[in-house]
Amino acid sequence: MIAHFDRLVAAVQRNCHIADARHAREMTLCTYLLEMREFYRWESGIPLGDPLARSEVGEWLNAREELWETLAAEDFAPLPLAGTEYEPFAVVDINRAIVPHGLVYGAGIGRFGKPHFFLGRLDRKVEDDGLTVLVCECEYARDLTAIPAALQGGTVIVRREALRQWLWEKAEAWAMKRTPGAMALALAAHGHETEPGAALERMTAAETETLILHERGEHAAGKLLGTGWEEQLACSKKRRAEILMRAVRDNLADCLVTLPALIERQAWPSLWFWFANFDGMRRELWPAMAGYDYTKVSSDVTALRELVQRGALHWEAVARRLLASDEATVEALSHDTAALALA
Repeated sequence: MIAHFDRLVAAVQRNCHIADARHAREMTLCTYLLEMREFYRWESGIPLGDPLARSEVGEWLNAREELWETLAAEDFAPLPLAGTEYEPFAVVDINRAIVPHGLVYGAGIGRFGKPHFFLGRLDRKVEDDGLTVLVCECEYARDLTAIPAALQGGTVIVRREALRQWLWEKAEAWAMKRTPGAMALALAAHGHETEPGAALERMTAAETETLILHERGEHAAGKLLGTGWEEQLACSKKRRAEILMRAVRDNLADCLVTLPALIERQAWPSLWFWFANFDGMRRELWPAMAGYDYTKVSSDVTALRELVQRGALHWEAVARRLLASDEATVEALSHDTAALALA
């Protein structure tokens, strides 16, 4: 383990607290309380599925909000490493120093300008096709919203602990209503009914690979669209405009890499899971995919292949249209998506 590991963890976690202090309460109340519940679980080391004492969660939440009040105006602090202090967004330099010690660091700006930080243990490193993939297992420091995967430059970072939590929340939500559909098919394929714990691990392994595919797709989309796309996204001040741009890029990334690879691998459970999470703006933009009969993927994927091929051309054209538009136009299109939809 790296020297002064505890100091590094404390510095990363403090920056996480500052980010949360500034942005956490921008969520809806329902989302905020759910995320705080699971953040308490992670911080307390309570296994997924174990009951939580409501009074203890309430006390912790009050204490955390009091801490945030003291940190909201603070600046993000540099990270101490081997006698050197690193700027907290210097991800490449920091990982160059800590990956050989079995650690992974992530920092970036997420949706609606919220900074995210985390520090975790490296599980594996793979270099292929111009990308470095770092798969992280347990996490030592994180902010409230744990993002399972991210592409940063030429590096894909996948956080398996965050992914496992997200999958468990999905399975927990499904179990409350047990609605037939794509999620039911995906869970059944992994044996969730009889072995929920083992099924969660199987899903985590499978969806780790799907996340890597999606980030490879984002990398491929980035090559097509150039640096202007990220610059325009970073400058967006309108939430609907940002949601639209992210949805278009997600659809393009999945058409370029994710869906073709899952079809080629005959990864039917992962395809069902993809359909179960095909929602929001992505679905609104793509009525043709929303209407596809996902129950047929394991028997005949001809129609799905054709949809994906059409989608790759369509979403690239839509992305280029958005790239050539000013923010007011993108915002207007986000409220009237019919002009962009693939029916």
